[in-house]
Amino acid sequence: MNSEAYKIPANYSQVLKLVKQLSAKDKIRLSKELAKETVETRLNRLLESFRTDELSENTINEEVEKVRAEIHARK
Repeated sequence: MNSEAYKIPANYSQVLKLVKQLSAKDKIRLSKELAKETVETRLNRLLESFRTDELSENTINEEVEKVRAEIHARK
């Protein structure tokens, strides 16, 4: 599919009527594309929610090493 964006004013019911005219194969392809887009959007939101300037990579590595040392000491 061409990555060119087409701007056609349409509401949900108009789009639904068009989708119902698609073949079963094309409906499946459309469904997969919409699911992929949804997953990408959710993943981006999740990643954005964890983004911070308060922790450096060194701080994280130090904490990881502390936990590893504690686990190793218990064995």
